[in-house]
Amino acid sequence: MTIPRSPRRPRAGRAATATAGLLATLMVAAGCTAGGAQSQAGGEPQEGGDLVFLIDSLGPTWIPNNSSISSFQGHIWGHLADKLVYVDENGTVSPWVAESWDQNEDATQFTLKLKDGVTFSDGSPVDAAAVVANLDIWARGDVERGINPIGLFPKTYVGAEALDDLTVQVDFDAPTLGFIPTLGYHGSILISPETLAAPAEEQADLANDIGSGPFVVESWTEGDEVVLKKREDYDWAPEALDHDGPAYLDTLTYKVVAEPSVRTAAVQSGQAQVAYNPSPQELEFYGEQGFTVAAPRYLGFVNGYAINTQVAPFDDVRVRQALQVGIDRDEILSTVYTDDWLPAESFIQSNVPGATDHSDALVHDADAAAALLDEAGWVEGSDGVRTKDGQRLSFTLHPNPYLATSQAVDELVAQQLAELGFDVDIQAYDVITFGERVSFANPSIPTYEVTRSFIDAGTVAGVLTDADNGENWFNLGQSDPTLTDLAQGVATATTTEERDPVLDELQGYVLDQAYFVPLTQIAQRLYLQSPDVQGVTYNGVAYANYYTAWLAE
Repeated sequence: MTIPRSPRRPRAGRAATATAGLLATLMVAAGCTAGGAQSQAGGEPQEGGDLVFLIDSLGPTWIPNNSSISSFQGHIWGHLADKLVYVDENGTVSPWVAESWDQNEDATQFTLKLKDGVTFSDGSPVDAAAVVANLDIWARGDVERGINPIGLFPKTYVGAEALDDLTVQVDFDAPTLGFIPTLGYHGSILISPETLAAPAEEQADLANDIGSGPFVVESWTEGDEVVLKKREDYDWAPEALDHDGPAYLDTLTYKVVAEPSVRTAAVQSGQAQVAYNPSPQELEFYGEQGFTVAAPRYLGFVNGYAINTQVAPFDDVRVRQALQVGIDRDEILSTVYTDDWLPAESFIQSNVPGATDHSDALVHDADAAAALLDEAGWVEGSDGVRTKDGQRLSFTLHPNPYLATSQAVDELVAQQLAELGFDVDIQAYDVITFGERVSFANPSIPTYEVTRSFIDAGTVAGVLTDADNGENWFNLGQSDPTLTDLAQGVATATTTEERDPVLDELQGYVLDQAYFVPLTQIAQRLYLQSPDVQGVTYNGVAYANYYTAWLAE
């Protein structure tokens, strides 16, 4: 398949920063909000009403630890369960169930003071003992019961202790500056100790999963829908949301509709109020029709390729660097996306505190890419594909099934790289098959297309190498001492002032070595909403929160 390559449209680049306020004003006027701010609100909030949210999938399991970071199930968990802290779209941390906290000088011990009167929906208290039980299961999981630890939870966790009913002490074996922000990550949901102690098969029944959030499960059907009803006694929302008491809406229904056009048509016809993941190319149209289209950016990694450095041809840094400068990111933005998407400046999103601008390393330069391939000994053949020692310069891309645009982007990248002499195959899988066959460091997977949310930049160190059970994205282990030292420097910093310059150096090094090849900044969660839906908020991982929402008459 050949992607139609549209004429280049000029992009604002860095100058966009200066005009961000004006652009935001124009987008709101068109019914489109790109950031995590509250959606348009007209008049006083209305009590009651039933909101229907159409979604692509509801995933394979409801075991809280195993599904809470799912891009699909995370929507439901965000309404069933609370967190200890709230993190907004700029990474600002504020109290929620934890009303205050302290840390020691070397960031190895934290003390949480909990809000009094918070209860799970079965009436049991969200007290220090419950928080300790949650911290333990987030950090360690329970492999024998089939319960995973929470990805990106600090690997330095030693343990937690209830000092009294409302005070928890948490200890780490090394500085863990990112601990408090990570408590606002979408995996860090508070679940009742009774649920946590249940066998995995019982936890997999969503009706058994008891949280302390503003909604409870009214009914659910595997692979079809989840109906939530509001909890009348809920009264401990984070102050940052500027709303007290129970939710305005009576019910939220998450209904699976796999076909994107059916989801958007249902919102157009008034049969549903929200369609998840509309096509980016439809955003402008729906905005002009008076619908609200939200494309909030989350805190986390940009969309791009983590490179398996142990697999040919990417075991040669010159080939990786050719890939880095051989991809025309401006063409991707102008062909596949709208102006709501921003160019990558690093391998982490630019709204992450501590992210720095390394755009110069990502400028398209086909001549430089060709020279690098020449230097590496790859010679162009009669069919346009380069070869070396009888091997073709080829590899396979596996589109990320969580991104509706991923295959289109990969196909365009394949076309761009073909002009440099690469032979790029595309192999697409559904969500489940992708999870089974595509993984980091898999010897048959040369590139892993990844984007992932996180709350604090300190967690970056936990994926780059295998130190402290890290995810080892580049299959380097700890063989690159510079990368290992920089990652450790980020992980063990005790203040942001100490961490930020190391984080800046780390970003530059990863891009220079082309361990990670960014594509664009990511707006993974897209929402098409009826203009009747008011007061929606978006958190730091870009989930829509309907606790604050209401339906206009």
